[in-house]
Amino acid sequence: MEEIKYKVFGLHNFRNIPQVQQFLSEEEKFAIEVVGNVLPFKANNYVIDELIEWENVPNDPIYILTFPQREMLSKAHFDQMADALKAGKNKKEIKEVANEIRMQLNPHPAGQMEHNVPMIEDVKLTGIQHKYDQTMLFFPQQGQTCHAYCTFCFRWPQFVGMDELKFAMRETELMVKYLQAHPEITDVLFTGGDPMIMKIDRLKMYLEPILESMGTHNVQTIRIGTKALGYWPYRFTHDNDADEVMELFKKVNNSGMHLAFMAHFNHPAELKTEGVKEAIKRIRATGTQIRSQSPIMKNINDTPEAWRDMWKEQVRLGIIPYYMFLARDTGAQEYFAVPLGRAWRIFQKAYQQVSGVSRTVRGPSMSADPGKVQILGITEIHGEKVFMLRFLQGRVANWVHRPFFAKYDPEAIWLDDLKPAFGEEQFFFQKEWELLEVNPN
Repeated sequence: MEEIKYKVFGLHNFRNIPQVQQFLSEEEKFAIEVVGNVLPFKANNYVIDELIEWENVPNDPIYILTFPQREMLSKAHFDQMADALKAGKNKKEIKEVANEIRMQLNPHPAGQMEHNVPMIEDVKLTGIQHKYDQTMLFFPQQGQTCHAYCTFCFRWPQFVGMDELKFAMRETELMVKYLQAHPEITDVLFTGGDPMIMKIDRLKMYLEPILESMGTHNVQTIRIGTKALGYWPYRFTHDNDADEVMELFKKVNNSGMHLAFMAHFNHPAELKTEGVKEAIKRIRATGTQIRSQSPIMKNINDTPEAWRDMWKEQVRLGIIPYYMFLARDTGAQEYFAVPLGRAWRIFQKAYQQVSGVSRTVRGPSMSADPGKVQILGITEIHGEKVFMLRFLQGRVANWVHRPFFAKYDPEAIWLDDLKPAFGEEQFFFQKEWELLEVNPN
């Protein structure tokens, strides 16, 4: 197929976008510059021309998903950066102001730096995270960017030029050694950034060593976490190496290993184009399974109808609904966060409106320090209104699938906001978790 030209837009050239010139006021453009100097901003011609409904801006969900909004920073932080820009400070000074703000936004939630980074042969594997027994995350050096940036992204530190906050790893030799030393690992998740930003030679460099070393480790599934289907589906149909990528996917599946494509879709609008439908068809034809996940976010998809429609269309296209997450405690969480009770009610109502084949989805789930905690429901027990919760994943395997209860709090947006129910002083896992915090290894 003929290659489709890929155009990228960021802070340096977003004012040149015709739709920006036509539909945005000067005040809105300045707000993008202010917030975009703190949180990453990047869009492309597919998002701008085929996904955003500009007549509906500033309320269009894909516009909010990709273009920074004033309210994504606190008033104090917004004014701090706005004053620096108005004062004409140089790039170095602007970066210093930005970094000062960024360090107050919890750049690495869920203990990513403190508890998830392993070692082998006395080498700290800065491009690997191993939080749960069966799954290892790998951050390829060349995959630490995306086709466009989500404004809610919890991995925003990867993209703002603060190298000390990055996860990335070039070498595959140590990755294979780590897999061989940890037979409990059955799944390797390539993440970023977005691994599908890489060209075919880089993809082969990371995936093929796992295939070539089969029999010396216990990996059964390679996962690729990616937003490419939503932001640049032409990666799989029209890019000049798209056919080679499909051949690599076939090679992984034909090896006896399973390739799982972990697609990020945040709104039904991302499933409407012919480009994404064709890309999904091509990927599935390689034997690759596509699963979908997204956080629930205020201002973007916080209605039962959005989730119902998204799950139904995904199933129709052959995608397996996988996770509804909650907005992580980092970056612009206050702008996006939906209270736990409301999130569960949205999930329940959407779940009630889809058939059994869509009910593979799990949520709402918080990827917190101790693990992935699912809200099972809200009920009343002995006169006390409570959240019912359980671990879908835990730093300690014995925590998984054990129900526990928290006092109902209509304002709570994260696990840290919750208190144990029934007069208990601690949740069942807290004592063991506190010991792990002191001695993570």
